[in-house]
Amino acid sequence: MNEDAYPSTSTGSSGHDLTLLLLAWKHGDASAFERLAHAVHQEFLRMAGARLRGHDPLTLTRGDVVNEAMLRLMQASTDWQNRDHFFAIASLTMRSVLREHARARLADKRGGQRVQMTLDDEAFGEESMAADLLTLDALLTQLSHDDERSARVLEMSYFNGLQREAIAEVLDISVPTVDRELRFARAWLAEQLGRELQA
Repeated sequence: MNEDAYPSTSTGSSGHDLTLLLLAWKHGDASAFERLAHAVHQEFLRMAGARLRGHDPLTLTRGDVVNEAMLRLMQASTDWQNRDHFFAIASLTMRSVLREHARARLADKRGGQRVQMTLDDEAFGEESMAADLLTLDALLTQLSHDDERSARVLEMSYFNGLQREAIAEVLDISVPTVDRELRFARAWLAEQLGRELQA
């Protein structure tokens, strides 16, 4: 495993240490999850920041995303393989958190349980951001149906910040294949959006 696939966490835990914590948690060590959460906190904040890029008006902070994602991961019954697998699933979980929040924001803005009011510029911007996020999520889902591997490579690279070597290990493919799938996925998404995906 490439230990430089992610920036170092604040605790300096290696990928090996995190894998051991995942195994301990899997085998019933309740304290292992707390230690794991502490070890990955800074990296999760970075991941959440990448996911919130361009969507600040959604009234969701990095901490909100991390807390909800950690809660869902704690309740998951995933058979964790290693550190890279854990971070890949965490990224998908954060995507789910943002998608659900965006849908809730749009429902509120369009009536929901609240009295509907005329949208001012700020509110319109918030609704627009939520719609953009849902559009991107829908496109990734569509790409996943057409080419699941390309969609996963894009997901892990762009939204998770996973390095090419780590993506190759998680998906059990070569680094050149990662590069090829990423080029295809970015080109496909740019065509659908009518613009390049910002790095």
